[in-house]
Amino acid sequence: MKVKFLILTSLLVLTMGATALNAKKFTYEQIHKMPTSIEKDYYIWRFLSQNTTTAAEAQKIIYEASMLNTKLRTAYNNRTGLTVELPKITATGETNKNWRRRSKAHKSFKHGLALMQQKKPKQAVDYFEDARENYVQRYDIDKSLFWLYLSTKDDEYIKLLRDSCHVNIYTLMAADTINGKYPKTITESLWKNSTWGFNIEDPIDWAKVKQKMYSGVDLNDLADDHKSQETIGIYTYLKAKACNYTESYFPMPYRETMKHMTPERQALIYAIARQESRFVPASVSRSFALGMMQFMPFLIEHVAKEKGEQIDLDDIFNPYKAIEYADFHLDYLTSYLYHPLFIAYAYNAGIGFTRRHITNKRNFRRGPYEPYMSMEKMENHEAREYGKKVLANYVIYLNKLGVATRIFPLLKVLASPSETDKFRK
Repeated sequence: MKVKFLILTSLLVLTMGATALNAKKFTYEQIHKMPTSIEKDYYIWRFLSQNTTTAAEAQKIIYEASMLNTKLRTAYNNRTGLTVELPKITATGETNKNWRRRSKAHKSFKHGLALMQQKKPKQAVDYFEDARENYVQRYDIDKSLFWLYLSTKDDEYIKLLRDSCHVNIYTLMAADTINGKYPKTITESLWKNSTWGFNIEDPIDWAKVKQKMYSGVDLNDLADDHKSQETIGIYTYLKAKACNYTESYFPMPYRETMKHMTPERQALIYAIARQESRFVPASVSRSFALGMMQFMPFLIEHVAKEKGEQIDLDDIFNPYKAIEYADFHLDYLTSYLYHPLFIAYAYNAGIGFTRRHITNKRNFRRGPYEPYMSMEKMENHEAREYGKKVLANYVIYLNKLGVATRIFPLLKVLASPSETDKFRK
């Protein structure tokens, strides 16, 4: 028994240290040569986290970061015992102007919601109109139009939503209101397999594309340079940006690796991937969420441990590995949450946050303007908008996978716990 215990203990230690045992090592010169970018920031963090990095190297490389997040600050402090600040970048006048407009619009929209909760829809109208006039992004304008419809029941706002070029829950709900067709989406099938000289799993190759994107080059030409099945995420991202998002691209790559999944799981993975990364395999966020499915490093290590695998964080830049890990993580989330909106909340903000939010008796219960009010009043801004966008993506992808789906039935069940989650009674 003692021998067996020692063997099991050794295996557990090996498993727990799998990621560290398989971790890549980086040199100062490797990192120094990378172009300034969020992707380089990630590698600076990895470099600072190595035991082989000296304090002197850390003090030099930190000033090559484009920004400092908590991970970088902590790793730098652990390596040098020091704190650091980068020179502040002054926002342009246009940026400040747009920020002020958006801030004003947000305040008006929130005031309108408060009046709706007080059963004063007529008074809410002016605030929703003010929000609509000040919002810049089409998504936010559509949000205002939908609430103008709810507060007035004026079909003119539905017509305005139908004229929107944007695919979101508001334009989908407008279509359902009149039993109309959903907005047009584009799903291309590309004949070319790969883009020569481009490594889809290298964040620095993606960083170089972004540099070109902001250098004034023709975005359609840059998109055509990456027009292949392997780089379809980059291609469709650039095409959407080139038309200022007046056309909605919904690519469906990596189908072969998802054939064993139900259409609902495929649609969920596609919906999340589109929102997380636009299907760019080597995507890196400011908080160092990684890959097409934007896994945080701690979650990559947790899933690797659960699967008994050795993995370097960079391995998640392989889109097939990202899908495999997302599918594994979704098995856990969907054992407690059955509705795509709630699953999206949990994927973004964690299952604990989602449980607290949906078990709050003020949220997702039957009542006036529900479930719309509960969806808009969530205090976590990122999770709030993320959930709505993933839900819209999910509806579009289910239809593309041959499962006829409308958004209203999905919204209707949100107040029915038995159909949405394991937490509520």
